Amino acid sequence: MGCFFSCFDGGNKEQRKEQDRLASAEARAKAAEAAQKRQEQFEQSAAGRAARAQVQAAAKQSASSNKGEPVLKVFIT
Repeated sequence: MGCFFSCFDGGNKEQRKEQDRLASAEARAKAAEAAQKRQEQFEQSAAGRAARAQVQAAAKQSASSNKGEPVLKVFIT
């Protein structure tokens, strides 16, 4: 009978592991969905639009200001 209980317990542990794995995967999927929803809401908000405009302006300024010249210039007088 010893094998019966140990085998039964082992199967129960495997079943519990599988349930935990499925619950974890479901939790990750829900978290990803919630993060996506928050991102979409932020992008539609005034703060999101302002942040996007700021990033675009910084990228435009960076592209136009650095035309192959070194970033730091040393002036010797």
